[in-house]
Amino acid sequence: MMKNKIKIGPYLFPMPVVLVGATVNGKPNFEPLAFVGIVEHKPPLISISSYETHYTNIGIKENQTFSVNTPSEGMIEITDYCGINSGEEVDKSEIFDVFYGELKTAPMITHAPLNLECKVIKTIPTKEITGAEKSHEIFIGQIIQAYADDYYLTNEIPDIQKLNPILYSIDNYYWKLSENIGKAFVVGNNYKKE
Repeated sequence: MMKNKIKIGPYLFPMPVVLVGATVNGKPNFEPLAFVGIVEHKPPLISISSYETHYTNIGIKENQTFSVNTPSEGMIEITDYCGINSGEEVDKSEIFDVFYGELKTAPMITHAPLNLECKVIKTIPTKEITGAEKSHEIFIGQIIQAYADDYYLTNEIPDIQKLNPILYSIDNYYWKLSENIGKAFVVGNNYKKE
């Protein structure tokens, strides 16, 4: 069997959609991103990649803090609204009920099932890597605190089925989760080479 060569792209599935929060000019602002990932477990580090001209980047760089809020599928319209409208043109400070944690400058969404409060430890402009005139900025943040309501937890950790996160595909569609198909580090014990 021959594999087809396809257009090169960042094809990683699934891509979780998050609402990144930052205080910009004294007001909370939120931007949906799917370019987000885990960097390290201990200490807990997360990365977000946001186009360098995005309004949210101003607040992240100014305060050296940001939040990562996981919206549930019931928040799809308001999440997409935040992506359609720039905080430079639309005041997003009143869209959500907001709270602040230990860092005081990383706004978090009360109704989002999961909130991660982050302190920037490194910023990487991707144009230094790509040579492109305009590109993304990668912010690596240390998670200072995590927040979730009891409802979204099972055995004191976030439960993916209860969170009902929004997923994104590179063809600009939103998706939702399906079902659990096996326990990691267990299901492989059943493998037998044929």
